[in-house]
Amino acid sequence: MPLYMDAHYRVEGLTKEAVAGAHARDLEVQGKHGVDYKQYWFDEEKGKVFCLVEAPSKEAAMAVHREAHGLVADEITEVQAGA
Repeated sequence: MPLYMDAHYRVEGLTKEAVAGAHARDLEVQGKHGVDYKQYWFDEEKGKVFCLVEAPSKEAAMAVHREAHGLVADEITEVQAGA
């Protein structure tokens, strides 16, 4: 299954707790879309979040964010794991 990195560049009011809550909601709904959100990274000061997700398509990954909390990514790039 393809692996994607999504990027959210301007999340208003981003906090460690808020991003953890959004990720938890992603995990709750991801199975309905055949998606597996693996990990996330964030920069609280700049309001940036990056999510690593295994999904059948970019659209499926976006559907999870849309349903879970409405914060769809600004950009989604298919990636490959390195060493």
